[in-house]
Amino acid sequence: CYLVRYCSVKCQREHRPQHKKACKKRAAELHDEKLFRQPESSHFGDCPICLIPLSLDRSRRNMLNCCSNIVCDGCSYANDLRQLEERLESTCPFCRQSTSDTNEEAEQRQMKRVQVNDPVAIREFGLARYYEQDYTRAFENLTKAVELGDVTAHFTLSSMYRAGQGVAENKKKEIY
Repeated sequence: CYLVRYCSVKCQREHRPQHKKACKKRAAELHDEKLFRQPESSHFGDCPICLIPLSLDRSRRNMLNCCSNIVCDGCSYANDLRQLEERLESTCPFCRQSTSDTNEEAEQRQMKRVQVNDPVAIREFGLARYYEQDYTRAFENLTKAVELGDVTAHFTLSSMYRAGQGVAENKKKEIY
């Protein structure tokens, strides 16, 4: 422990029984602080509404197809609750645009965002193709999202190179 300075090794040995309990307690506190500290942010950034870091768990965040923002479930839930209580039309919690009634309308909105080179929309479109196992179209869209600076798309491309999904297996490109 370096919390206390001693004039000699002899003094340190004499003081050890008194200092040992305090030192162990402080070490446990430091361990707990490191263990339970919340991360400052994730690579997804913060929720644009509440500014809390977005969860790494995909099921705890939502991408809004109208504005391509990703918000936490808490903000989506609070917006839905407010709309129910006040009997309002269903709108996006961020841009307040009315939500899509059908899947076709949602896809059209997402395609508009893809056409204006929105990296989040392109990545989500590519990921949808990836999960459908249409690796060729997934590769095209994810490559475009990477060129626009999307980190998650970059990771998925790396996985595709590692597994040889839609592209030739390539360890150098996997790492790059």
